[in-house]
Amino acid sequence: MERLPTSPGEPPGTAQPPPAPAGDRTDPAQPPSTIPGDGPDPVGPVPGRPLPTATAVISEQGVVTGWSEGARRLLGYAPAEIMGRPAARLLAHGTAPIAPPGTPWPVDLGGTLTLRHRDGHDLALPLNATRRTTTSGITEWLVTSTVTADEGSATPAPQEPAPGPAGLPDAGAPAVEAAGSVAGEAPDREAPADGPAPGPPAVDAPAAAARAPEHPAGEPPPDAAASHSGPRAGAPHPGTDAPGTPYADAPGPAPHPGAGAGAGGKPLPGPITDDALAAWAFAQSPCMLAVFDTDLRLLRVNAAMERALSLPEARIRGLRLMEIVPDPVSEETERVMGLALRTGRPQHTPTALRPSGNSSEAGRPATVTPLTDDGGVRAVCLAAHARTEEPEHHLTRQRMLLEDPGAGIGTTLDLEHTAQELTDAAVPRLADTAAVELCETPRHSRPTGPLPLRRTAYRSHPPGTAPAAGPEPVTHPAHSPLTRCLTTGRSAVYRMDDPSLAQWRATDPEAARLDEAGTHTLMAVPMLTGGSTLGVALFTRNRNPQPFTPDDLQLAEQLTHRAATGIHNARRFTRERTTTMTLQRSLLPHTLPDQPALDIATRYLPAGTEAGVGGDWFDVIPLSGARVALVVGDVVGHGIRASATMGRLRTAVRTLADVDLPPDELLTRLDDLVLHLSTDESSAAADTTTGIGTTCLYAIYDPISRDLTHARAGHPPPAAATPDGDVYFLDTPAGPPLGLGGLPFETTTTTLDEGTLLAFYTNGLLNPREADIDQTLDTLFTALARPSSGLETTCDRILTTLLTHPPTDDIALLVARTKTLHPQHVATWTLPHDPAIVIEARHRTTEQLATWELGDATFITELIVSELVTNAIRYGKPPIQLRLIHTDTTLTTEVTDYSSTSPHLRHAHTYDENGRGLYLIAQLTQRWGTRHTPTSKTIWTEQTLM
Repeated sequence: MERLPTSPGEPPGTAQPPPAPAGDRTDPAQPPSTIPGDGPDPVGPVPGRPLPTATAVISEQGVVTGWSEGARRLLGYAPAEIMGRPAARLLAHGTAPIAPPGTPWPVDLGGTLTLRHRDGHDLALPLNATRRTTTSGITEWLVTSTVTADEGSATPAPQEPAPGPAGLPDAGAPAVEAAGSVAGEAPDREAPADGPAPGPPAVDAPAAAARAPEHPAGEPPPDAAASHSGPRAGAPHPGTDAPGTPYADAPGPAPHPGAGAGAGGKPLPGPITDDALAAWAFAQSPCMLAVFDTDLRLLRVNAAMERALSLPEARIRGLRLMEIVPDPVSEETERVMGLALRTGRPQHTPTALRPSGNSSEAGRPATVTPLTDDGGVRAVCLAAHARTEEPEHHLTRQRMLLEDPGAGIGTTLDLEHTAQELTDAAVPRLADTAAVELCETPRHSRPTGPLPLRRTAYRSHPPGTAPAAGPEPVTHPAHSPLTRCLTTGRSAVYRMDDPSLAQWRATDPEAARLDEAGTHTLMAVPMLTGGSTLGVALFTRNRNPQPFTPDDLQLAEQLTHRAATGIHNARRFTRERTTTMTLQRSLLPHTLPDQPALDIATRYLPAGTEAGVGGDWFDVIPLSGARVALVVGDVVGHGIRASATMGRLRTAVRTLADVDLPPDELLTRLDDLVLHLSTDESSAAADTTTGIGTTCLYAIYDPISRDLTHARAGHPPPAAATPDGDVYFLDTPAGPPLGLGGLPFETTTTTLDEGTLLAFYTNGLLNPREADIDQTLDTLFTALARPSSGLETTCDRILTTLLTHPPTDDIALLVARTKTLHPQHVATWTLPHDPAIVIEARHRTTEQLATWELGDATFITELIVSELVTNAIRYGKPPIQLRLIHTDTTLTTEVTDYSSTSPHLRHAHTYDENGRGLYLIAQLTQRWGTRHTPTSKTIWTEQTLM
């Protein structure tokens, strides 16, 4: 049952109608309950199904703060009409609403009270009132009645109210007349004048055989013979107020069959029937037994359960457990009972039942068993057991706490989450509060004095506001239990009245807070692992009156050790992940280079799993002739070794790209490098990531010809989207992953339209959890084809569309849009193989630079052209080609001839007549180099334009 929210102290008219209790909720925002009978009620009564419980919540000031749908049906008042108003207005005329001030009120009241219906007639209703404290510390009264709207409308009020305290006293009692007396006393069994008291739905004879007796367990009834033949005709059934109840055919109780004798020790004559045995077993069992129907409303309890609840069955029959004992433990027990109903299998819970109003007592362990027949589950039986501290019980509790999957500790590699898991596992099953305080850094030797500790996790029962933890760590005094625990390295149990804690209690604010909460016992357990001191765990009890025992300390040590191991692993993982991320980001490009061929945007996403950062990378490398190289790769494995291998391979790719190798040859050289790395490191460490299995895609784009030359080694092919919206994969020949050796790679060339969108990525982008690969590729194509304001938006759209969960592998994404260098920015001449042509080449260069308005670069460019053309005529083979390329920031000069000889820069001696040309070119330009084709070579230089 969901507890009604309250707003004590609000002026009348300001309270908002709260949601109805479970079973009455109609809020569509709430998910439907899976427990039968716990969902929204249909309009009108349903045969065979009980109507909602009439429930109200009354503050200590006597104001109605909660009003259920069942209460509206019973008394006719809508929530807006009654909430925020005095509860005394519900009393019928002549009912005394106030008791003498200062009257001590118990935590539980019950009896018959006369209330006024909205249409004016009086109703005499049996009511239960339970005093409770909310999680926010507000005291209030929960008032319930199992009389349905139909029954209530037909029940006239008695002429005079029953005697006893009633109404709405100043001391805080609710507007309920306690005609029956306080909890635990015998209730009034007389039947109302006009019909039977409300009872459970009709059940068959076998179910009725389990009816609880009215006399104390173990005592014979006045007429022993009647116990074998059932109650006399017309007699009230035990525990009910009228004849003819659904349980009228059940046999009455008899002496315990194990005793073998009646009163005075003499055996009783006559046979013992199976029904009688079943009734005796239920009534006299030392276990606390309760039977609930499929709506989780109470049908039966035995005498042991009545004693445990301090409530007679007649007052609670038809109520849910949360209405009998409003407590978080009851709410959890209802969840377990619902699970037994749905699955048809017995369920166990370590804290199932707590007496009404005794929130300081630990819940009793219990078993919930579904009661079935051929038609399925008909009811559930809650069997609670007395809580003891015997060794066998402690071992059972220890095993349940340590093996409970819901109390898992160290399930993640998050430090704060692991600390919180420890407090969640300990509260409320071991302690009422638990806190974890950690050192700023692990201490590898035992501390000799106080250490600054930072509170990392806290939990209390019932849940409340955690003590304020400042941003700075706190140093506890040397005489505090926490510091003693750290300096000695041993766990200890302390009573708060221990003289050794007197100085700590007088000086430490933490001790004052514990005293204020009523703490009577505490345990301090050091968090030790691997020779390091990580911090201390503190467990306290204030609501549970039992002090901690040595068995409790042993259990706390086991839980704390498990948490310390998890925190140590989390710290190590965090440290390694931070180091790996730092290395990874230092090896990836920090900024993209300026180049005229492509508009580019990139993204890198590390894996969101405990495996750590992988070895994915991307790169953009400017080449000669205004071309640009694009690289995307993926190293097998995760962690710092994978990042280091990635750094090696990225450096190797840049070096080979500077030599201007074609894609297939570059991948062949890279394959050789991976083989060498694996050979060198195979004997060093078996788990070293050597790069075998690395995938790589390498492509070169030329903005003058619009050609993309590409090859791949085990990598997914790039995707292309044309300006018209067509999306397709480039037909890149598949090659083997790097490190296999001896297998060739193949290059292909694709001519692209200006404005074509290219997507290079690693396979982490195509590893969906829930969708198949075809659906993922369709999603990628759709994201590429959709127009966007820029490439950054396209990258974000691709990631947000494809990633519905944190990625399980690293993702590198590079998106590029092609540009074209138009003919007016390129000048090309074919020159004859004649030394006299050098003058003509200089003249044409001067004219072209004047056309481009680059007069400041004329002198140096003429010198470069003269030197390169002269060398081509002297050392090369015809034909000779001269080409000038002008971009916004660069002037490129290229001379091509059909020989394979390459020039070499050297230092000329004093009297050498040659060897100074390339030296001058190297000094006057920003870059120069040579690139080869299968039939020719090109010498090129680049000058930066100011």
